[in-house]
Amino acid sequence: MRTGQAGGLRVRQAVTVLVGVIGVGLFWLLDLPLPFLFGPMMASLAAALWGVRLMGLGPVSVAARSVLGVAIGASVTPALVAKLPSMLASVAIIPFYVAAIGLVGVPFFRRFCGFDLVTAFYAAMPGGAADMTIFGAEAGANVRQVSLVHVTRLLVIMVVGPMVLVGVYGVELTHPVGQPATDIPLSELLVMAAAAIAGWKGAERAGLFGAAILGPLIVAAVLSLAGVLHMRPPREALLAAQFLIGIGIGVSYVGVTLRELRETVAGGAVFVLILAVLAGAVTEFVTLTGLAPPVEGFLAFMPGGQAEMSMLALIAGADLSFVVVHHITRIIIVLTGAPILFRLLRRRRG
Repeated sequence: MRTGQAGGLRVRQAVTVLVGVIGVGLFWLLDLPLPFLFGPMMASLAAALWGVRLMGLGPVSVAARSVLGVAIGASVTPALVAKLPSMLASVAIIPFYVAAIGLVGVPFFRRFCGFDLVTAFYAAMPGGAADMTIFGAEAGANVRQVSLVHVTRLLVIMVVGPMVLVGVYGVELTHPVGQPATDIPLSELLVMAAAAIAGWKGAERAGLFGAAILGPLIVAAVLSLAGVLHMRPPREALLAAQFLIGIGIGVSYVGVTLRELRETVAGGAVFVLILAVLAGAVTEFVTLTGLAPPVEGFLAFMPGGQAEMSMLALIAGADLSFVVVHHITRIIIVLTGAPILFRLLRRRRG
């Protein structure tokens, strides 16, 4: 890459960070909830739709997910392992839940958004945004439409989810996500950093999906069970992760056209509201049957991204391990089953 081009990219990234910081400041001054998450998300979204040439932070944003991976892994204790069998009944619902989403989503995108079969299928699947976009591209889908639908899914869920937690479940989203770095021994910080880097890069080499979050999660969980790791990452690191996740969602709308807003983004938003009704029904079922506490059940079955739902669980003070087990199960089912199911569907359609 030429020096001028590299300098231009750095300027765009600096502008992106500045927009995010302004968003944090505005949310803080107005005393709005989750300033480090919603502030940069809304500010970068507004700037992107206004035409500002924002740009994601690349490896820095990916590294933020490794912080979440360590936070989740540190929550895996012997007491949690003893509780895993009690989660099996609610985990068993997930394949039927994913199938229901597909049965509703594919006809919705075909009929109301005019998507072709391939695009409708991968837009409806509740997997990771990046994974579904890659799978869709390989199958011949409209990559832009698939990507915008999944980013919109994350955006709407990250707005609606906290509102439901506060308004319906009475949760105060002020739970401290971690202790200040000054209160954590240096040895613990070094162990966390080693777990994040080794887990991330090791998972990448192994070709593991979601390497930046699952790799550190696995390494930190092993260290926690072995009695080596005893604490979560510091508050400052988790707030930085919120900031980068918020920016990442907003920046995804850079270059979106009015036609895309009217057709693809609006369709994706309506679909998420349909998903919210479905998720609410499943949450009510697992709550009434005693399979899950209300807040944990809600967060476990919200079809958001693994990183985003983990962050909400931390902020809400929910049982992080319960939420993460369900989301990892959903992602595994979608990533392994979606390509096979699509081939069967396409073969049946001729």
